[in-house]
Amino acid sequence: MAAIDDLGKARYVNLETFRKNGTGVQTPVWVGRDGNELVIFTNGDSYKVKRLRRNPKIRIAPCNVRGGLKGPWHEGTARLVDDEADKQAGLRALRKKYGWQMMMADWGGRIRGSKKNWAFIAVRLGSDE
Repeated sequence: MAAIDDLGKARYVNLETFRKNGTGVQTPVWVGRDGNELVIFTNGDSYKVKRLRRNPKIRIAPCNVRGGLKGPWHEGTARLVDDEADKQAGLRALRKKYGWQMMMADWGGRIRGSKKNWAFIAVRLGSDE
C-alpha cells in the first residue's frame, strides 16, 4: 500500500517542521486525505504555520496521540491553503474521517470565534510515494 494511503488512514500523524537553524519540531495532528494530498488543520498563529511559511520542507509519520511513532518517516513539502474551495474540501475530508469529533472541534471553534483563524496545511509527499 502506498505511503499516502497509510498516512491518510492513520488516526494521528507526527508532522515535523523545521526551525531556522534546521532543528525539527514534531507535532502530533489529525490528518485527512484530499486526492493526492494530506490535509491538516491548526491555529493560524501556531509556530508550525510560521515555520512552514519560512520553509515548506516537512517530514510526516503515523503516530499515537502523544507523538510516539507507529511507522516510518516520509519526506515531503507542505503549503498553506489559501483557496476557500480547497479549505472546504479539506474540512470535508476531516469531517468524513473524524466524524463527531471533528464536528465538535468545528462547533467549538465557531463558539470561541477561533475558527476564523484556522489554517489548513496541504502536504504532498516528496516522491508521491
